[in-house]
This record gives sequence, structure tokens and C-alpha cells, in this order.
Amino acid sequence: MKRFSRILLLLSLASFATVSCMSFDQEGERTADQKKIGFDISVTRDGTPIPKERIVTRNGMVDAQDYIATMDPNRPFGLIGIEKDSGAIYLENASVYQREGSYSLSLDPNSWSLPTPIVFSAYYPHIEGVAYGAGNTTYSLAFGVSETDAGPLVSKTVERYVSQINMLPLEFNHITNDIGFKVCDVTPTKELQGLIHLRELRAINVASAGVYVNDLKKGLGRWSFSGYYRDVTVFAGDALVGVGSENERFVGSSSLVEHMAESKRYYAVPDELEPGKQFVEVVFDVDGFTLNGFHYAPLKHQIRKYMLYGLLEDNLCVPGKQYTFHIGIDLTSVYKEIVFSATISDWETAIYENNDDF
Repeated sequence: MKRFSRILLLLSLASFATVSCMSFDQEGERTADQKKIGFDISVTRDGTPIPKERIVTRNGMVDAQDYIATMDPNRPFGLIGIEKDSGAIYLENASVYQREGSYSLSLDPNSWSLPTPIVFSAYYPHIEGVAYGAGNTTYSLAFGVSETDAGPLVSKTVERYVSQINMLPLEFNHITNDIGFKVCDVTPTKELQGLIHLRELRAINVASAGVYVNDLKKGLGRWSFSGYYRDVTVFAGDALVGVGSENERFVGSSSLVEHMAESKRYYAVPDELEPGKQFVEVVFDVDGFTLNGFHYAPLKHQIRKYMLYGLLEDNLCVPGKQYTFHIGIDLTSVYKEIVFSATISDWETAIYENNDDF
């Protein structure tokens, strides 16, 4: 009898060890009895999804394939859940990772019988230290340069009873600005055309960090602070500038390119343009040329600074907008101001259905 009891005890211990091993994965993350939910994710422009197959252009400036927004699969997004009736925090800034091509999250099965709906909100990329406002109706995200460079997104709020969740839809919107440049030679005198070499282009005083406050009740957010500025080198190299608007090209990191997808762009926290503060610095060389019997020696390292103040309506950068600034260089006189203007288009958009594209 003792031997039989001892065998039962060993079998029980073996069963417990097996269950214990099955309760945790190799990283020790989640227990097997927790229920897993999936996410149906889309990235939208102005809250309106645009199918991937639809061709979208803005003023003939952008190729359709350039309208692509992505989330880095190596960076998680953050998920917050607040009980609608009590305001209690149900899900505290959970990190949601992509694994095997899709995003999922395991929840405590004891919470699936909650009688109150949960208000969910997500953002990308995930950060530590989310701050909550009174009644947990707002939360604040302190995005640094690293997060801004990732292209921050915030989802619309979604209200669900936990017991009804199998696939949680998350519709993300862009909250920063995507900025880039195009350049061409607009010199009217034929003998002076085709002599300009772009050497450097820098954006000065770019807002690159700030605090974003999201209101769960209103479903809206705003930037409350942008206190860190930096200079961004967009181009460094030697590129002959094309003549005429038909040869205008996007500015890449070391060359001028035809498509936006190949160009050098950067994200910025939406900012208010101020006199003398934000500007673009352009450095270019001019080849030697002969005009009216006179030979002009090459010019090196010509520097021009162009203020952004006054280029945008109300001097405000609108969250979620994509700005492409156009530089037309006129060599009628090397001291003549460069023609400088801006066009604005909605952000590049793609829909991610069933996480196939992540």
C-alpha cells in the first residue's frame, strides 16, 4: 500500500511538473490558461481607410506606391484599458508585440465576466511611464526623439465588453508630421541652366520631442508641449540639380531621386512656426560658365537660409499631415532669392488587414 501511495505521489508530482512547464513559454511570459485576443489593425488618413489597391495622388506630386505607413515589427505598441463606469484602470500600458506575423495579447480569464464595458486605446511605439489625468479619462505620452523618429500613432477609442472580445479592431492615426523636400533649377536664362550642384540641405530647429495628451471621452488628442529642438541633415553629397519643374526631384540622403519612397524624410512634432526660428539651410556649388563673352569661375559652398514662417496657414503644422517643400533655384543672379514654396498632402496611407503586412 505504501508503495502504491508512493507511486501515486510520484505520478502527481510528474503531472504537476508537466503542467508547470506548459503554463509558461520559454520566455516565461504568459500562462496557458490565459485567453488570447487578436488585433485587426489599420493605419488611416484623417480617420478614413483607403484600400491598398486604390491609386491615390496629390497634385500629381506623389506616386501611389509611396502611400505606405508601417509599424516596426520589432517595436511593440501600447494598449490601455479603462473601465467605463468606474474609471478604474483595467489594462495598464500593456506592451503588444508582433509574433509570427500577427499581434496578440493574453488576458486574465477572471476578468472576462466583468459587467462593465472597457474603453480601449492604443498608441505606437510603446513607452514606459504613461501618466493619467483625473478620473483616468486622459493619458499623457512623453515621446522622445527615438519615439518621434518611429512615426508615432494613436488609435481611436474602442468600447467592448471583455467577454465579447475575440478580435479587437484598432484604427491608428498619425499624430506627427512627415517632412521632405523637392528641388529643381528654375533659371530662365538658357546659358545659366544646369550648373547647380546641391551639396547639403539641413532643417534647423525641428521639434523632435513632446508630450501628447489623449482624451478617451472625446476621442481626440493634442500636443501639449514640444520642448526639444534639433537640426536634421537631410542631404549631404554632390547632386546636379535638374532644370525645370518637369525634372524636379525628391531630395534623398546623398542623391536626388524620382520617388518619395526613395527620398530622405523625417518626422517632426507639430509645431508653431515663429519668425526667425525654423528655417532650411541650402548649400550648393555653381559650375563655371561663359555668358556674353565673359567667363565666370565656379562658385563653391553657397549658403542660403530660408525661413519657414509665413509658408503655412496660421503658421501651424497640422498633426497627421505630410509636408513637401519645393525649392526652385534661380541663377539669374546667385544673390537672387531662391523661390521657396510648400505643398501639403494628407499622410501616406495603407490598410493592414489581418496583420498580413506587418
